[in-house]
Amino acid sequence: MASRPKDFLRRLPKAELHLHLEGTISPETLAELSRRHDAQPLTLDQARALYQYTDFFGFLMAFKAVTERLRTAEDYKLITYKMLQRLAAQGVVHAEAYIAVGLVYYWGRSEFEPIFAAVERAREQAQKDFGISLYWIFDAVRHFGVEPAARVFRKAAAMKDEYPSIVGIGIGGDERNGAAELFRDAYSEARDAGLRLTVHAGEAVGPESIWGALNIGAERLGHALMAIHDPELMHLLSERQVPLEICVTSNVKTGCCARLEDHPVRRYFDEGLMVTLNSDDPTMFGSDLEGEFLLARNEFGFTQEQLRELASNSIEASFLPPEQKVRWLHQIEGTV
Repeated sequence: MASRPKDFLRRLPKAELHLHLEGTISPETLAELSRRHDAQPLTLDQARALYQYTDFFGFLMAFKAVTERLRTAEDYKLITYKMLQRLAAQGVVHAEAYIAVGLVYYWGRSEFEPIFAAVERAREQAQKDFGISLYWIFDAVRHFGVEPAARVFRKAAAMKDEYPSIVGIGIGGDERNGAAELFRDAYSEARDAGLRLTVHAGEAVGPESIWGALNIGAERLGHALMAIHDPELMHLLSERQVPLEICVTSNVKTGCCARLEDHPVRRYFDEGLMVTLNSDDPTMFGSDLEGEFLLARNEFGFTQEQLRELASNSIEASFLPPEQKVRWLHQIEGTV
């Protein structure tokens, strides 16, 4: 492929809104972490093998294998800086990344505060080095239950005054074992504490999961792949302009979408839904945000002007202050 589309995309300011910190760990970095912590360290080939799976459950098991090797604050600092370095190289000017606080508690790690202080040091250094900004979304694991999730959300509320980069909360994990409605009270408490609300919904479960997310106040929807099966829901999402964090490669690699050509991203866009493109867990799926934009162009026929609109959507759907949004939107408008 000619380099011009890539050059345009790297010049195009954009935000990544659905990105898991732990899903940005490359096999090489995983092998390095294993050397730090495992009695029998993984070889690079063994690390790479962990990233091979055929369904969503297999992906969850791979994610578990990666996160159990994150054991110290320095581990988290390392992966945060590497994540932001890679994002900046793709023309990403702002990211809102999930950090799996629920898994930190699940693994019984030391206190979370030193871990977060380390990722903050990495965030500040990367902002100086690359000019990229980052907000954190504290992520809970829905299939662990309501009380563990509430603990994550309360930690976000308790820390956000000290760390303004903490902007919101979310729930990921197995939708089949953690309906959104179960978290209604916890979400209400988080909203009252000034946190923004996101929900993974309609990734591996039908439209009812998306309705549930909307009913507990979700401001942004992660995936929303299954909305395509409910015309009433499609109309509502378009009418309300609810931002959708679309992750095309992720949906195909986890088997949630059987074939690339079946993915509804094009129809969502054409029917006026507020689509943003995201990479989800880029190193685990062999893609990144630049790759998702190229996929939209090459496989779904998005024009340069439409790619510019997708970039604008990502800024508008972010939790950035209005004045920063306006600045980036002007730059997007002038990118050729």
